[in-house]
Amino acid sequence: MNLPNKLTIFRIILVPIMVIIPLCPINQEFFGLPLKWIIVDLIFIIASITDKLDGYIARSKDQVTTFGKFLDPIADKILVISAMILLVEDGRLPSYIPIIVLAREFAVSGYRLIAVEKGGTVIAASNWGKLKTVTQMLALILAFLDTNAFGTCFTGTIAGGDFVLNSIVTLLMIIQVIATIFSGYDYLKGSKKLLK
Repeated sequence: MNLPNKLTIFRIILVPIMVIIPLCPINQEFFGLPLKWIIVDLIFIIASITDKLDGYIARSKDQVTTFGKFLDPIADKILVISAMILLVEDGRLPSYIPIIVLAREFAVSGYRLIAVEKGGTVIAASNWGKLKTVTQMLALILAFLDTNAFGTCFTGTIAGGDFVLNSIVTLLMIIQVIATIFSGYDYLKGSKKLLK
């Protein structure tokens, strides 16, 4: 097994660890932030770095494998959806956001299965897809550090640093939802011929 595939598996292993941390009785704070969410955030950041790293190594060292092509996108989806569900469970993210993300992923995965069956046609990631990935990762990294719920900045109940952080998280979440919808539309639009 090559290094990129090992990094992908490592990313998958990090997910259950990330999910278990909020259940642990860690009540300490660090710079006014709950320590357990800082740990979760660090795990998420490490997992996100391995996502970029395994793809870079696989392409630059010519180590792209069928196993990697199959497992890498699954590992990404598991990581992102798990992170969002943690935030939903903690009352900081509305459930419709991961539902939209999950619906898009199912639609795109369905398209990819059909593409493979019809001869391996692949649609390159659009600008919407790239925007989705960047804003999604940034939004989640910051959301773990934001003790306020999504959209609290609109209620007038917070100020200062809390207001700034919540505003950035809320804006990034809105952008990534819009990018998720449009990138999913791009995939479905590009698959019209295939579906016919």
